[in-house]
Amino acid sequence: MAYTETTSTSYGKRLGDSLKGIITGFVLFIVGTVVLFWNEGNFVKTKKAINEGQSVVVPVSDVNSVNPELNGKFIHASALADTRDTLTDDLFGVKELAVALDRKVEYYQWVEKSKTETKDKIGGGQEQKTTYTYQQEWTSNPVNSSNFKDAQYQGKNTVLAHVESRQAQAENVSFGAYKLPEFIISSIGGNSPVNMALSPEKKQEWEASILKNMGKPQPATTDSTQAKQELFHVQGHVAYLGQSSSNPQIGDVRVTIVKTEPATISILAKVNGDTFEPYYAENGKNVSQVAQGTVSADNMFADAHSSNSTWTWILRLVGVVVVIAGLRSMFYIVEMVFKVLPFLANIVGAGVGLVVTIVGFAWALLIIAIAWMFYRPFIAIILIALVIGAFVYLKKRAKDKQQATITPGDVQVEL
Repeated sequence: MAYTETTSTSYGKRLGDSLKGIITGFVLFIVGTVVLFWNEGNFVKTKKAINEGQSVVVPVSDVNSVNPELNGKFIHASALADTRDTLTDDLFGVKELAVALDRKVEYYQWVEKSKTETKDKIGGGQEQKTTYTYQQEWTSNPVNSSNFKDAQYQGKNTVLAHVESRQAQAENVSFGAYKLPEFIISSIGGNSPVNMALSPEKKQEWEASILKNMGKPQPATTDSTQAKQELFHVQGHVAYLGQSSSNPQIGDVRVTIVKTEPATISILAKVNGDTFEPYYAENGKNVSQVAQGTVSADNMFADAHSSNSTWTWILRLVGVVVVIAGLRSMFYIVEMVFKVLPFLANIVGAGVGLVVTIVGFAWALLIIAIAWMFYRPFIAIILIALVIGAFVYLKKRAKDKQQATITPGDVQVEL
């Protein structure tokens, strides 16, 4: 069932908000510009750091003994990340020899979704129609339903028990004769399901806790009727708090436990005695890496270069979008002035949108070019040429539009 809420905003209020938007837009414009400039410098610095690491890395084929000659050197090695630490989760009867143990908790809840449609009115006002819909989903945290818009769903969410998600990590993980530090241990991937083994007494404690939370008394006897009311189930690596996992109800809780087992990994790190630490290039960039399985140094460095390039392009796109959004917000007042006639405002808005998009792209290219001036002058010259081309196109388009408005018989005087 959907719930609809309709609100109206006056032209004066919208005009005032658009004036405030000039400040917001200016801030966005500055932020986008800074991101673009910083991103280019970061790309070059990271690339130089990776190349530096690749030039000094020492391949080590055997780590079964600590080699004092490797102390302080940046090495590449592959070996089994092993441990004898036992990690426990007493709440669910888990005791495993593992690198890491992860408890994931989900709650079955009502979730509010909203969709807003706006309609401009003659005179400059605006009507907003927001439709709220509600659906049941598994969520990582309980959802507060007291603030739901629809009164029929307010207070509908409950939980049978509050269970915290948690992660445990082994302190002693070996890498041949070396000991792995936390920054490498936390980067080891791979999850395997862990079966839970709860005693009958522990299951009864869970049942009592759930019933108490529901405000119901615990059955005094364990007969067939109690079995039908069972609210705690364990199926392999999943504990289910509720009557039936195949038919979840609001308030049910699902707990999953997985472990990271000992596995072969490849590392790029600096040797520090019998352990490792991050390797920082001369420019301060950390080029340490961890990969699953046996991976060559060349492939690890290639992956580092690929990741650097990917993130650079992502941030370039983010910077351009933020710059354009800032310009759009700054000049939205132009469109807002014409909102008294919505059809006219749409035409003006399309024109403003096109102009700020072109200017935004041109500005982004200019900032990137300026950033590259410090690192790659040749590429900077190419980018500046593109910026000039964009402005020439914009000027030519404006001139063509002006000439298109001149009708036969008009007299054009050039000074």
